[in-house]
Amino acid sequence: MDLLSGFKAFIEKESLFSHNSHLLLAVSGGVDSVVLCELCSQAGYSWFIAHCNFKLRGEESERDEAFVRKLGEKYNVQVFVKQFDTVAYTQERKVSVQAAARELRYAWFEELVNAESQVSDFKSQISNPVFQIVTAHHADDNAETVWMNFCKGTGIAGIRGILPKAGKLVRPLLFAPKAAILHFAKQNELEYVEDSSNLTDKYTRNYFRQHIIPAVLKVYPEAEAGVQENIARFREVEVLYSQAIEQHKKKLLEYRNGEVHIPVLKLKRSLPLKTIVYEIVKAYNFSSKQTDEIIDLLQRESGRYVLSSTHRVLKNRGWLIITALEKVEESGSAVIVINSGEEAIAFAGGILKLKQENCDKLMLETGHPGVACIDAGAVQYPLLLRRWKAGDYFYPLGMKKKKKLARFFIDQKLSLAEKEKVWVLEMNKKIVWVINYRIDDRFKITASTQSCLRITYLKKNN
Repeated sequence: MDLLSGFKAFIEKESLFSHNSHLLLAVSGGVDSVVLCELCSQAGYSWFIAHCNFKLRGEESERDEAFVRKLGEKYNVQVFVKQFDTVAYTQERKVSVQAAARELRYAWFEELVNAESQVSDFKSQISNPVFQIVTAHHADDNAETVWMNFCKGTGIAGIRGILPKAGKLVRPLLFAPKAAILHFAKQNELEYVEDSSNLTDKYTRNYFRQHIIPAVLKVYPEAEAGVQENIARFREVEVLYSQAIEQHKKKLLEYRNGEVHIPVLKLKRSLPLKTIVYEIVKAYNFSSKQTDEIIDLLQRESGRYVLSSTHRVLKNRGWLIITALEKVEESGSAVIVINSGEEAIAFAGGILKLKQENCDKLMLETGHPGVACIDAGAVQYPLLLRRWKAGDYFYPLGMKKKKKLARFFIDQKLSLAEKEKVWVLEMNKKIVWVINYRIDDRFKITASTQSCLRITYLKKNN
């Protein structure tokens, strides 16, 4: 089958385009994207060009931009060009050049297809056009991606390779090996430019392309076809895998006030545990390397937690709770973890200051409701700072019997508004201090106390 016939067949098989598709072709000027232009032209699609000038290769970058502009003239299609300060972006975001280029390019493509005013000239050609982003990724690119992902350990999604369609992004050349693309370019006498950076092996993909894969093919000549067969197979495996993961999530995840609550006992019984935990937490920017840390929380005491760049997984009694960090900082209904050595904690109700001082001095201050003077030897970190809730109880200072906080508040004649503002300091499911009211008798300073912890509450000014 010739490349054009294979192109049309693949598009139909994967349902990539509709009758009213209008295509934004990502064109670098290299052979892959030039062949993509020719195929779209011969197939009769409505399309236009987007070219990124990343300003990374000096005169060569300017040459590529000029070439793509002439390509637009050849096919009589509109060309959009964007110049990027890629180096500044890498320094600002602290990412690699490759990652920066990828982020910049796809963000701009999305802007183009979403900004209808920029492509309004084409609306007369198609009734109710559907704009799609089209790249020239081919079968060899896909194989390289699978090789790299397998070595990095990215899981099932990585080893099934690049998808032909992901939202507005479409890759209609994934069926075609590089050799077929080069042959088509020669047959049709297509001109294209060469990217000198493809010849260096300082980039991981180039190293795999020039060294790793050729070495494997020497030993297993059939590996090229085998990888493509596995890609198709793993795409189907991923569907089954995703269905199974969704079933586990339905059984395990409870959504409460913007938080995700997972019952510890039920999670422990789930198999395979590591895979299920990873698939749950990866959506909250936890890495695969943190999976074992999160599983370890299942055996730990309340207050232990693991952080990602955006979220926290906290062990709180019989639950793991996933909370966005901004919500933790707001401290509305969240639990704040206080670790040993922390001296000041800001929360919605005010500020807590913690300091170890002379016990004799502290003994005189235990009656002040805004100061908790407790036996440091009875404290085990981390402490939890949270709002009180129904069912909470403690042993009020001077009493040997426990009392529910709800009853204690009645005795204190607190209004509903005042009760809503009460916070407690907790340790191992024991309330140490009803903040600004009373400490727990179990943590009071005694004659045998050797080290004392003074906690001062500074009320928030509303």
